[in-house]
Amino acid sequence: MCAYIWQRCAGVVVHRMSWDSYLDNLVGQSKDAGGAAHVDKACIIGLDGGAKWTTDAHANALKLTTAEGANIARVFKSKDFAPFMASGVFVESEKYQFLREEDNKLVLAKKKGVGALTLQASKTAIVICHVPEGSQQGVANKAVAVIAEYLESMNM
Repeated sequence: MCAYIWQRCAGVVVHRMSWDSYLDNLVGQSKDAGGAAHVDKACIIGLDGGAKWTTDAHANALKLTTAEGANIARVFKSKDFAPFMASGVFVESEKYQFLREEDNKLVLAKKKGVGALTLQASKTAIVICHVPEGSQQGVANKAVAVIAEYLESMNM
């Protein structure tokens, strides 16, 4: 699932892992039998601090601010979802209403007219997707679970 990016820096070839291919996989997992994707944007952040694992350059990037990523990671790390219940979930400067949490690792949120969010934690990351208004969040939940469970299976 991972891709590597090769860069030439001062005559030396350097490589770094790119998590962006996971976004392609997630969007692909969200397609229904007719080929319609139920996820339009996604990202993966670290559970420790909320640093982005995926880049904002990807066509389907969900572009969290540093503060949004840090807040989401803090809530998931503490397993205390009261801040989401009280203040909502902020993504791309939009406030989504917290709907529910399951098993201390899955959060669902919604904003009328904008869409919904599915967030699921693995051992070291949080997979986040945006579901456009009118699409099926249940299909998106399964797509996010595929990626989060794969990361878990890799002890991540």
